[in-house]
Amino acid sequence: MADDLRLWSRAQLAEIIADDGAGNCPVRDVLNQVSGKWSSLLLMALSSGPLRFAELKRMTPDISQRMLTKTLRDLHRDGYITRTVFPTKPPRVVYELTETGRSFLAPFSLLVTWAKENHKQISEARSAFDRAENEMSF
Repeated sequence: MADDLRLWSRAQLAEIIADDGAGNCPVRDVLNQVSGKWSSLLLMALSSGPLRFAELKRMTPDISQRMLTKTLRDLHRDGYITRTVFPTKPPRVVYELTETGRSFLAPFSLLVTWAKENHKQISEARSAFDRAENEMSF
């Protein structure tokens, strides 16, 4: 049964997670950006359509303005979103998913669904582990 769950051979894993010391591992490079707490939430928020900065801020109220700006800049730099400035007074800025950003949503939605379905078991495992650790420390 465990063999049925193997997705990659050892050779494939070695190639996937290889690091040449220069940070050129494509898996780590991509996952480091999209796995961040704010990046994933902002990509989810933008899945509903284009949004302005203030709308994104309202949808993620515990993010600081500085972190929101930085995360949007990083997502724009990596090609997940576009930033369009309209020449109004004051200028209107709209953020929107690119094709790359939209393509991220399909695999990400599977992870979100998995997390929702397994959160209770994970929380229970954490609690059991912490109780065992506390008992061992006495």
